[in-house]
Amino acid sequence: MAASTTAPSQAPNTHAHVDPAAQVADAGFVPVQTRSERPSSFEIDDFGVPTGREVNWKHTPVAALTGLFETATGAAGVVTEIRSGASHVATPLAVGAAPRGEFFRPEDVTAAVAWNGAAEAMHVRIDREVEVAEPIEIAFLGQGAELRADAHIVIEALPHSSATVVLRHSGSAQYAQNVEIIVRDGAHLKVVSVQQWDADAIHVAAHQARVDANATLTHTIVSFGGGLVRVNPNIELSGAGSEGRIFGLSYADAGQHLESQVYLHHKGPHTTGDVLYKGALQGASAHSVWIGDVLIGPDATGTDSYEANRNLVLTEGARADSIPNLEIQTGDIVGAGHASATGRFDDEQLFYLQARGITEEEARRLVVLGFLSDIVQRIGVPTLEDELLEEIEKELAEVNA
Repeated sequence: MAASTTAPSQAPNTHAHVDPAAQVADAGFVPVQTRSERPSSFEIDDFGVPTGREVNWKHTPVAALTGLFETATGAAGVVTEIRSGASHVATPLAVGAAPRGEFFRPEDVTAAVAWNGAAEAMHVRIDREVEVAEPIEIAFLGQGAELRADAHIVIEALPHSSATVVLRHSGSAQYAQNVEIIVRDGAHLKVVSVQQWDADAIHVAAHQARVDANATLTHTIVSFGGGLVRVNPNIELSGAGSEGRIFGLSYADAGQHLESQVYLHHKGPHTTGDVLYKGALQGASAHSVWIGDVLIGPDATGTDSYEANRNLVLTEGARADSIPNLEIQTGDIVGAGHASATGRFDDEQLFYLQARGITEEEARRLVVLGFLSDIVQRIGVPTLEDELLEEIEKELAEVNA
């Protein structure tokens, strides 16, 4: 589908709104009930300032995000570094330059802020029928907790291409980020976003992806660092036979808030979806939020979809919120389901290991490592997998100290 060269922000805004959940008392508005009903707009003012009562903000400490409700005055807060695959980074895209905005539409105020604050969007482009063997790695380096930055990134895999794109985040900043992903017919794309921010960083990101016919997207979110990190993927399986594998891993320490609101829309027929997020939490007021919404549309016949979230609470004072939702609009499907589980160590597993001479501390380490490594091993980038396993070991050393 060809994108219009007219800036989306200049087009008539038929979906403008201030979230009805904040105005129920004023005029009898009905709040948004399902994920598929959520309005969108390129205009910041259409959203208003979140109060925390809105359906998509009620689990987020919005008071910490006030710096992200207006566009940044400059981009110095985050420096971008292309570490590998520079030949696949094309000319930056202004607002209105295709394919920027071909699929992406902001669904909350911070996404609209990032859209308007990013005068140019980085464009990662995998040419038709090209197979990129080594990961394309791009680093985003925060320059200070008091500094702001906005970004819009477009990752486009042309027909029958194949590549892995790794986005790394470190340092500290207040960062509003959009990632627009377009996987065209027959392409196979992996996108991995790794958050290893300093403890005072704030990162709010909207990832929106369209997967066309017989194409595959593997999308992975890994969040370890940062004070408040909210990365929300929205994946549409639009083409017949398209596949979406959506994975997440988080490890929340004392005082951290790590959040993902996942939306998987089966739009085309014979699509396959697999959503699995796992998290570990330790320390006072460690908080994770996972909300998973799957919509199987009326034309998505032959769909096979499953979503699950598993959380392991390691210490007192940590909290995991987990809310799976499934909406089905056709009866002609292969299967659909969802699951959520949050708990502490499995006493039987610990007893089994200790009965074989393993100390309690080592047994706990093995249980957590086995629990989380399931996601790590799905990434498919050996060097990154090794690095993340080492990071998990460091986190476990702190809880056992």
